[in-house]
Order: sequence, then C-alpha cells, then structure tokens
Amino acid sequence: MNSKLIFYNIIRWFLLLFVQIFLLRNMIFYNLSTPFLYVLFLLVLPFGIPNFLLYLIAFGTGLTLDAFYDTLGVHSSACVALMYVRIAFINISLNRDSIDEPEPSLGNMGFKWFTLYATLCIFAHHIVLFFLEAFKLNEFIYTLTRALLSMVFTLFTVLLTEFIFHNRKSA
Repeated sequence: MNSKLIFYNIIRWFLLLFVQIFLLRNMIFYNLSTPFLYVLFLLVLPFGIPNFLLYLIAFGTGLTLDAFYDTLGVHSSACVALMYVRIAFINISLNRDSIDEPEPSLGNMGFKWFTLYATLCIFAHHIVLFFLEAFKLNEFIYTLTRALLSMVFTLFTVLLTEFIFHNRKSA
C-alpha cells in the first residue's frame, strides 16, 4: 500500500466523519431512520490491509463516533461487527490472490457485488448498533424496524455517494 493511498484514506476518514457528526447526526426521520454514511469508509478500505489492522481501524472509527454521540461503545462494537462481516464476505466471494483492484468500491467491483456486500455489512452494523442502543427485547419489532429502515437509508446514501465520487472501471 503506497503513501498516496494512505493519505487518500485519511482524508476520506476525516470527511466522512465530519459529514456524519456535523450534518447527518440530526437527520432523523420520524425517529425510525437515520443515515450512517461513515460506514462507507469501512466498506472501501483497501484489500491489502491485514485483518488485525482492519479491526483496529474499525474500533477507532467507532470510538471516535462514540465520543461525539455520547454512546458508550455502541458504535465501536457495531463497527467491529461490520468489519467481521466484511472480512468473511470478501474471503468467501473473492480469491485474494487474483484481486487486481486496490479497494472494494462500486466502480472497481461492479454494482451487483458491491450492493450485496454493502447490504450485508450495513445490516450487521445496524442490527448490532440498534439492539445495543435499545438493550431490551420488549421493543424487538420497533428496534428491528428502525434497523431495517436505517439500513435502507444508509445503503441509499452509500450507493449515491459511490455513484457521485467514484469513476467506472476503465476497460
């Protein structure tokens, strides 16, 4: 991994967390749906990063959000769960030796693969996030509804951001 890619990912981390904390934090629709665009940073981390470092990056990203959202480890555990699903999905769906692309973005991997990948990762993140936030099962349907609606909203914002900022793979 070269220094240009490291610098690009650091800038992406700051921008996505800035947007999440200062713009999207208060964008809640009927107390049911909240977009979490910062997960895009975790989704498009390069393939070549070792798993241990991926977990540390996810934990640090979640811890940063926990500091601004006043949640005690909820975002950290949700980001680590997202990273676990990401690693498992990439290991199952791709042969790591034959990967030519630096990162799993929409332009590099294609719409179907990226949408399935993002859906599974965002679903894992949101289920952990909302059930730890609620921390009770007597509101199971409400919490599940919040997680699913937020997942759809987050997936929409992630795909929209990918369509806007990433170029198509050149043949």
